[in-house]
Amino acid sequence: MTEELVFYTNPMSRGRIARWMLEEIGQPYRTELLTFGETMKAPEYLAVNPMGKVPAIRHGDTIVTECAAICAYLAETFPEKALAPKQEERARYYRWMFFAAGPLESAVTMKALGFEIPKERLRMAGCGSFGDVMNTLEKAVSASTYITGERFTAADVYVGSHIGWGIGFGGIERRQAFLDYVGRISQREAYKRANALDDEAIKTMQAA
Repeated sequence: MTEELVFYTNPMSRGRIARWMLEEIGQPYRTELLTFGETMKAPEYLAVNPMGKVPAIRHGDTIVTECAAICAYLAETFPEKALAPKQEERARYYRWMFFAAGPLESAVTMKALGFEIPKERLRMAGCGSFGDVMNTLEKAVSASTYITGERFTAADVYVGSHIGWGIGFGGIERRQAFLDYVGRISQREAYKRANALDDEAIKTMQAA
């Protein structure tokens, strides 16, 4: 496919997840750096994502927002990189991708905001208790080398980014299973390139 690939991001955001995925697929892309509350809320970008949040990608005339969707879209659009699930991996791939996008993100965000769900209302919350989420996540990353089995996929980019970010900022417990999993996936060259690019983008934005 020859359509231009444009990446809208801020290096201090969830855009780091999408950056890693872009580096994994190895396709050329153009980066548009946006500022919180300013260019992110400008009419030009709101035409891309009415939420005024990053990341987003534009691939030709196609726009994709939300990190999990970006990871899945890129994996399927560039199948030669073998980051989409094989038939036998699909159940675990989608299960844990959506678990991270739903219960995990919700539980970690509520914890960061200092909000604790009353025990009598846990059934109303899709994520349940924080402890249940951590225990479930631990089982997921302990079952095999990668989240779908013995092969790295886009689900590892997404789930692994959540765990790594959460550990770094204290939102996820420093359980050994989490540390071991992040240690495995962070050895990938695409991960290292993505971090280097985002760290350089932070310097560029600070100097502007």
